[in-house]
Amino acid sequence: MLKYSRQRECIRENLVSRCDHPTAEMVYEDVRKTFPNISLGTVYRNLTLLAEQGDIARISMPDGPDRYDGSIHTHVHFLCRECHGIWDIDPDEAEQILSLSLAHFDGDVEKASIQLMGVCGSCRKQ
Repeated sequence: MLKYSRQRECIRENLVSRCDHPTAEMVYEDVRKTFPNISLGTVYRNLTLLAEQGDIARISMPDGPDRYDGSIHTHVHFLCRECHGIWDIDPDEAEQILSLSLAHFDGDVEKASIQLMGVCGSCRKQ
């Protein structure tokens, strides 16, 4: 069991309270408002630890820094290859995607991670 850390809890709460899938640097900038002396390295270490424990999700980006998600329930992300934005897919639509994916699978799925990649509507219009 890990020793409680106010800084780690602040990092976790920051992620749970937002829906923009921030980078470590974005989390660092927010957490510094509460802990001015926190280092970027401490934020990175705690994000890694929280992700390893399953308290948050790490989203590996193909062309940029990892992003983080405080929502750990099974859901689907859309990643835009142009603006590098990340959006959660509607839960009902995500459930349909997952159901179709598992329709002919003989096993017990405990956790799923599905990422769709393409160009978002805003970038497509430009």
